[in-house]
Amino acid sequence: MSDSTTKGKKTSTKKINELKSRIEELEEQLREKNDALLRSYADFQNYQKRMERELENKAEEVKREFIEELINIYELLREAYEDKNPKEGLKSILKKIEEFFEREEIKPIDCIGKSFDHNLHHAVSIIHDKNKDNIIVDEVKRGYTVKGKLLRPSLVVVAKQKEGE
Repeated sequence: MSDSTTKGKKTSTKKINELKSRIEELEEQLREKNDALLRSYADFQNYQKRMERELENKAEEVKREFIEELINIYELLREAYEDKNPKEGLKSILKKIEEFFEREEIKPIDCIGKSFDHNLHHAVSIIHDKNKDNIIVDEVKRGYTVKGKLLRPSLVVVAKQKEGE
């Protein structure tokens, strides 16, 4: 064999070994990144499960608090029912409910004499009035907001001018 052939084989062998070494490095990097990805995915699944449990626990806590308030009102109703002067018991119940409303930021919608707003009111009837247009003249059922968001619209009677008046 000639010198150039031997030299060429050594160069090819050296390049092959370098490429094999580089492949091994890349395979190791791939394994490490795959492991890191799997760990991240497992962490995320654990986080998801923990958040679901926390949400369930929070919902149960809110439910328990509401039921406790309801029990307090129920007991006041029973006392009022059994009392010889139920009006005092009813005052106590109304006070308790109003305290609950205040704590939970439940507010009635003030609507009589105001312009009809389809976001807050539901018209159940319309009366014709030549002096008023789109003004609420009666409240059939009171509406409420909770923390500034509509809970229940007010059911109202709206005054409208007749066409041509």
